[in-house]
Amino acid sequence: MEYQFAPWRMQYIRQATSKDDGACCILCDYPSRNDDEPSLILCRGELNYVIMNRYPYNAGHLMVVPYRHCGFLEELSNQERDEHFRLVSFCVEKLRGVFHCDGFNVGMNLGRVAGAGIAQHIHTHIVPRWSGDTNFMPVIGETKVINEALAETYKILLPVLKIG
Repeated sequence: MEYQFAPWRMQYIRQATSKDDGACCILCDYPSRNDDEPSLILCRGELNYVIMNRYPYNAGHLMVVPYRHCGFLEELSNQERDEHFRLVSFCVEKLRGVFHCDGFNVGMNLGRVAGAGIAQHIHTHIVPRWSGDTNFMPVIGETKVINEALAETYKILLPVLKIG
């Protein structure tokens, strides 16, 4: 087995394991900090916000998240759901324009067994894809290479994802 040194993941692990009864939720916590850049929040709607994935599959990996804590899609109000998917569409359009993506993976992992890392607070992933972005590194080397720093991607996307 090959090991990769990734000390930045310890903060995430500590947050995930320090929760006693699920009362602490990072997807609820980030927008309440009102400090968007360190939290990687790119834009805020009335009922949902857009945040960069801190552990992205590809550069530009975003998530649309309702402010209200809920773990089930059917718990969203019509207004929350409508804005949520308008923001998903908005992000896809803007990412395509900025990064010239060849395609996207857009989806939700509903429940822990479906792969949800934060099962108690639903969110939609938007992952830009390019022809050739899967090469020998993840296939043979079992290593994923992210080709741009989070801070750089944030600076590029922040002015583009302004609502209004």
